[in-house]
Amino acid sequence: MQSTPDTLTIIRPDDWHLHLRDGAVLDSVVADTARQFARAIIMPNLKPPVTTTELAVAYRDRIGLALERAGIPQGAFTPLMTLYLTDNTSAAEVKRASQSGAVHGIKLYPAGATTNSDAGVTDLLGRCAAALEAMQVAGMPLLVHGEVTDPAIDLFDREAVFIDRVMIPLRRAFPELKVVFEHLTTRDGVDYVRQAEGPVAATITAHHLLYNRNALFQGGIRPHWYCLPVLKREQHRLALLEAATSGAGRFFLGTDSAPHPKGLKEHACGCAGCYTALHAMELYATAFDSVGRLDALEAFASLNGPAFYGLPVNQGTLTLLRQPYRIPAELPMAETTVVPLAAGESLGWKVATAVAAACALSDQPMHPDLSARTKQTGH
Repeated sequence: MQSTPDTLTIIRPDDWHLHLRDGAVLDSVVADTARQFARAIIMPNLKPPVTTTELAVAYRDRIGLALERAGIPQGAFTPLMTLYLTDNTSAAEVKRASQSGAVHGIKLYPAGATTNSDAGVTDLLGRCAAALEAMQVAGMPLLVHGEVTDPAIDLFDREAVFIDRVMIPLRRAFPELKVVFEHLTTRDGVDYVRQAEGPVAATITAHHLLYNRNALFQGGIRPHWYCLPVLKREQHRLALLEAATSGAGRFFLGTDSAPHPKGLKEHACGCAGCYTALHAMELYATAFDSVGRLDALEAFASLNGPAFYGLPVNQGTLTLLRQPYRIPAELPMAETTVVPLAAGESLGWKVATAVAAACALSDQPMHPDLSARTKQTGH
C-alpha cells in the first residue's frame, strides 16, 4: 500500500459477493465492477438458478462475452462462479464443481430469504449432508445468506437466530468445512465470526459500514437503501466498521451489489438490493476514512479474501484520490434505469486508475463511460 494525504494506492481488490444478473442487465452493469476489481464471486440466483457446473460454465462464458462487448481488456477481470445449493445437490456435482477450475463456492439461500431464492434449501443438515461432506473434503467454501426465514422471528433478529439454529449445528457436524458468512450485519455476527473454530470468514458490504436503519426513513421511505439483510441499528454498524478496519483476516470485501430497475425498487412491493458496483471502492474508502483507518483498506479489500479462498493476490493496483465524487442520480440499465446507492450525494474519494496485471488501464479513467451513461438519463 502507498499513500499520501491525498492519494491511496492498494493492490487491486476483489469483490467476494456480486450480483450481475444476465442478458441486457449483465451487459449494462458488468463494466462497473470490472474497472475496479480484478475478480468477483458471482452469485447464482438467476432464473432458473445456476445449480450445476455446466450451467456455471455457460454463465461464465456469457459474462466473458459481456466484458468483450463492454470493451474490458481480456484478462483484466475474472468472474469466479458459484453454484446454487438445493435440497437435491449431489456429492457428485460438488466433485465436478471442485474439479472444474471455474466454480469457487456453493451458495446457501434459505428458501425465500432474498431475491430469486425460492429454490433454496429447506433443511440444510437433513437434505444436504452428502453435498456438505463432499464440500468439506474438496475444500469448497459454503457461502451462506445468514438469515432464518421463520416468520415468527423479527426481521432484525434473523441473523442472530441463524447463528444459533444453523451455523452452530453446521460447524459441529462439519468442523473443517470452509464457510463464508456473507453480508454480515450485526454485532452478534461479528462476535461469532471472530470466535468460531475452524475456517470461518465473513464479507461486509459498504452500505452496512456507512448506514444504519435510519437511512431507510430519512424524509420518507427510501427504497434504494432497502436490502436484505436489512440495515440494522447504529451499534451494529459500528461493530461492523470496527471489524472491517481491524486488520483481522476473517473479514473481507463483498459488495452484494444488486441491480434492480428503478421502477421495481420504487414499487408497492419493492425489490431488496443496493446498486453499489459503480462506486464501490469510493464507498469503502469513505467508510474507512471515517475512522482514520485507510491503512487497513488494502488487507480488507485485496489480501484477506484471496487468503481464505486459497487464490493468489492480484498483481495490479488501484489508486484513489481524495477528491469529491458526485454519485449520478440514475444510470441506463437494459431498457430502463438503475439508481445507485446514495444517488445525488457526494463522496470524499474518487477512484482514479486501476492497473491489471496483464492489461494496463492507468491512462483510462475508472468510469470512462459515466458521462455518456448519465447523459442518456438527463443527469
